Amino acid sequence: MRRPTGPRAASIALSAAAALALTACGGGPADEPAPADAPATAAAPAGGPLDLAGVCPATVVMQQDWQPEAEHGAMYSLVGPDRVIDADAKVVRGSLVAQGVDTGVDIEVRPGGPSVGFQPVSALMYLDDDIVLGAVNPDLGIAAAAEQPTVAVVSQLTTSPLMFMWDPASHPGASTLRDVAASGVPLVTADAVVTALLVEQGVVTQEQVDTSYDGTPARFVSDPRILQQGFATSEPYMYEQEIAEWGRPVAYQKLADYGYSVYPSPLSVRADRLEELRPCLEKLVPIMQRAQLDYLADPGPTNALIVELVEAYQTGWTYSPGVADYAVRALREQNLVENDPASGVFGRFDPERWQRIVDTFGPILQAQGTITEIPAPESLYTNEFIDDGIRMD
Repeated sequence: MRRPTGPRAASIALSAAAALALTACGGGPADEPAPADAPATAAAPAGGPLDLAGVCPATVVMQQDWQPEAEHGAMYSLVGPDRVIDADAKVVRGSLVAQGVDTGVDIEVRPGGPSVGFQPVSALMYLDDDIVLGAVNPDLGIAAAAEQPTVAVVSQLTTSPLMFMWDPASHPGASTLRDVAASGVPLVTADAVVTALLVEQGVVTQEQVDTSYDGTPARFVSDPRILQQGFATSEPYMYEQEIAEWGRPVAYQKLADYGYSVYPSPLSVRADRLEELRPCLEKLVPIMQRAQLDYLADPGPTNALIVELVEAYQTGWTYSPGVADYAVRALREQNLVENDPASGVFGRFDPERWQRIVDTFGPILQAQGTITEIPAPESLYTNEFIDDGIRMD
């Protein structure tokens, strides 16, 4: 079933992190090599923008914040045809292939969530120097800024797919989350930051908040009056097409409509490694910009890999080809991935939006006792590596 917390938002992960140790990522006997006849890939021209040899680590390790899914397509799309799936360590490794050429280094993509004891990505990055890029949600970046600061270097999604859903038949005439909440029904979630945002706006009362969401459909199916957390990229398809006990459409509204302004899981580096990694980031960040756009243009091969990884890792997470295809359509059609509205550049951050993010979530995290001081927005991101010529058509 779907992650109980945002790819991105995870008060549950924050509370669990102190008690859980890092899951080892070493190789194991369950390595599954790619077919022997995997085609060779041409090498990038020496010294060109796609040649990472000598400027990036020999293996570029990328850490995701949840299990393999279409929202992470850019990372997985870079794993070359010589890939090896390590089912024990729950990682995939191979040549880093960008825009059809071998960049001269390898890539290793690691999933998050249960594979790493639900630890926040920033914590993992400070435990393991091998991690070059990690997906750090801005609210978690704010929460970790004092002890484990990270700097976001490129956006991959523009708008969060995090949403709340409801049964249209149980709430006739309701067209918004606010409409449904006004009836006093429970709001079932696992995210204390999001609920604080909704309570602050008067959308729900604290008495309506139920933080028992475990990611399964059982509660919604048995009590269709409730509002339940989900993602616009998965639950609408799954509840209608794959959950036999439900088998009909759900209605929903994204939290972005209520001030959930975060960039979903932007790719970040440790703040204390920014200078060290600068030569690598000058080439790698434009590769990540282009990788997301190339993935959305031709998602089929990468979606097949994502489904294969989910099956190999055997964590209890399920992800079908149908969900993967639906997720890509949602990313495109709902404009969850688009050019930065302020600059027209794909992957670029808007300083005014980062100010709003800090102004919104800093006080919430402070009130919850997560942080004592609110960091300056400009300490949390940089646009210096962005290629302004990369834009969605």
